[in-house]
Amino acid sequence: MKVCIVGSGGTISSLGHGSLDYVDYGDTGQKLDPAGLLERFPEVAAAGEVIPVTWRAIGSPDIDVPDWLELLALLHALPGRHPGLDGIVLTHGTSTLEETAYFLHLALKLDIPVVLVGAQRPASAFGSDAGANLRNAVRVAGSAEARGMGVLVVLNDEIQSARDVTKTSILRVQTFRTPDFGLLGYADPDRVLFYRKPTRAHAPDTEFSVEGAATLPRVDIVSSYAGADAVAIEAYLAAGARGLVLAGLAPGMVAPRQREPLDRAAAAGIPVIMSTRSMSGRVVPRAGLRNRGWLAADTLSPQKARILLMLGLTVTSEPERLQAMFDRY
Repeated sequence: MKVCIVGSGGTISSLGHGSLDYVDYGDTGQKLDPAGLLERFPEVAAAGEVIPVTWRAIGSPDIDVPDWLELLALLHALPGRHPGLDGIVLTHGTSTLEETAYFLHLALKLDIPVVLVGAQRPASAFGSDAGANLRNAVRVAGSAEARGMGVLVVLNDEIQSARDVTKTSILRVQTFRTPDFGLLGYADPDRVLFYRKPTRAHAPDTEFSVEGAATLPRVDIVSSYAGADAVAIEAYLAAGARGLVLAGLAPGMVAPRQREPLDRAAAAGIPVIMSTRSMSGRVVPRAGLRNRGWLAADTLSPQKARILLMLGLTVTSEPERLQAMFDRY
C-alpha cells in the first residue's frame, strides 16, 4: 500500500523537556516533521510505502479557516503527485482535530481514505501513544475497508467517524469517543476491522465546493447558561456574523434574555441553529423552534454545527435548504 503522511504539528510530533514531560512539552517549540516521525518510529514505515509530506508544525489551537482551505487544496493535489496513492494520513493536534476532520468530511472531493491522527503524549514521552497511533492510522488509510467511510479519526486502536467523534478527556489516551453511536471499528494487531458504516452523507459526495476560496462565511457560537444575556449575540452580529449556532441548554433551549436578539437575527435572515452543550442526544426540530424560525442541529455538537453552517452558507441562506443539510449530513 502507498500512503502519504501530511504533518501539521500537534502533540504527536512534539518533543518535550524529557521522557517524563507530559504537560509542558509545548514550551520547547520542538516538533518533528513527518520524515522525523518516521525516523523516530521506524515501525510506521514498515507498514507499507509511506511518503512524508511537510505542511505545518503548529499547535491545533492555531488552526483557522484559511488553514483548512489551504490544507484542502494540498490534499486534493496529492493523488496527482503520487499515482497509485491508497490513502492519506494527517497528523494533527487533538484540541481541534475533530473540527478539521469534520470540515474535510464535508469538503473533500477524494475517493481514497483520509485519516486524522493525534496523540495524548508527545513523541518524546515515556509510554507515548504517538508511534502506535501513527502506525495504525497508516494501516487504516491504506486498507480497502476504509474506502467509502468518509474522513476517519484513529487513536487508541479505535476508528471513529469524523462526524460524531469528540475529545472527552484532557490527558487520558482514550479521549476520543463517539457518545451516542460508538466507534466504527478497530485497528487491531492482526487486521483492520469495521463493524458499522456512517449513514449520513459525506465526502466526496457533498454539495460543497470551496477549494480556491479565501475564507468561509463567518459563523459564531453562542453559549447559553444560567443568567446569559444578549451581549455576546449583539457583538457577534456587529462583527458580521452570517449565522449563529447555539450551544444551548439541553434539550435545546436558551436563557430568557437571549431569545429576543436571536429572534431578531432569524427575522433578518441570519440562520440560528440550535445545538446543545450536552455531549449526547438529538435536538428535535420541535414546534417551538420552528415557530421562532430557528433550525435544529440534529446530533451535531456546536463546533461541528458551525462548520456545516459555514459550508451551507456557501450554497444557500434559505432556512428550508439549510435544515435539509442538517438532516442529511
